[in-house]
Amino acid sequence: HFEEHHRRRTQMGEQQSDEHYFQLGFTFSFPVQQLGINKGTLIRWTKGFDIDDAIGKDVCELLQREVDALHLPVKVAALVNDTVGTLMARSYTSPGKTGTLLGAIFGTGTNGAYVESLAKVTKLVQKNPSEGGRGSGAGEYDSSTGQMIVNTEWGSFDNQMSVLPSTPYDAALDAGSVNPGIQMFEKRVSGMFLGEILRRAVVAMIDNPTVQLFKDESSASNDEHSTCTIADDSALYRKWGVDTSFLSVVQADQSAGFKATKQALSKDLGVDAASTEDAEAVKMLVEAIGKRSARLSAVALAAVVISTRSLSGEGVVDIGVDGSLVEYYPGFETYIREALREVDGIGVEGEQKIRIGIAKDGSGVGAALIALVAAGRET
Repeated sequence: HFEEHHRRRTQMGEQQSDEHYFQLGFTFSFPVQQLGINKGTLIRWTKGFDIDDAIGKDVCELLQREVDALHLPVKVAALVNDTVGTLMARSYTSPGKTGTLLGAIFGTGTNGAYVESLAKVTKLVQKNPSEGGRGSGAGEYDSSTGQMIVNTEWGSFDNQMSVLPSTPYDAALDAGSVNPGIQMFEKRVSGMFLGEILRRAVVAMIDNPTVQLFKDESSASNDEHSTCTIADDSALYRKWGVDTSFLSVVQADQSAGFKATKQALSKDLGVDAASTEDAEAVKMLVEAIGKRSARLSAVALAAVVISTRSLSGEGVVDIGVDGSLVEYYPGFETYIREALREVDGIGVEGEQKIRIGIAKDGSGVGAALIALVAAGRET
């Protein structure tokens, strides 16, 4: 296709119809002020990114400019948050005739997008009512369906810390991040941060002389054979040194004497000859961090389900999810469902009506589907 495009460009110059271009759905997983199907300005960075001169710029325009500089036959047709892509992909593949209510990401970051009644999206009518009732920052939208997909950006829920649980390790992580005081919900839920929470908790225990972690005294002289050692270059002593994959291994460990945990401690963290008691303590920490992440995730899902009154109907409530945590972290969905059953307004009966399905690579597949729809609207 590129060779054909190059031939046409040479023969016809710059003027070519859109039919000769690939339509690109641009998945951009950061908060934007969306002004149209392929227009949106960056509000702020998340997930550790920090590029100041991009703030306030139209990210589609920035990408299109670089694509054009490479003379590629590509048009940025749609700007898509990864949660919207996940929602779209799940809607396309979900079984039965039930529509999908919510697309959620539980991976490096966390966020959700859901289908809302257009009448409830009040920001579209709060400003400039003389101009058709649309707010000045509302952008272009189609009101024919009476619905709007809302990107919640729930990673920033409760930045003021009114209700979120907090520990000294959460506070230290936040203070050392590139965006202190922002994305406080995400910093307790997403895979990017769980390993660092564990690392800070473990280091605090090592530094505490009253705690015997990795010090042998409470381990019957380390099973009467060897002495536990921590390498000088251990990942425990490096900021962001512990990956969430370590937590997954420990969470799944059902071996006698926590053999898998001991092996992971040695291989990944440079902690050799850890005792059974040491491994058990690490596993307890991991389980607490992972369970808290999943239960907070359930709160976000429950809030959307309750707000939209989706359980009032007779059918199932379909939710599409994507991301490494929900797909690979052992027991993550089980913890979510356990928490949903405890939420007022959902309970055991409501939890049974909620169907959670993996939308594999949903952000990419969904972006492609949206680009297809966008291209069709232009023809």
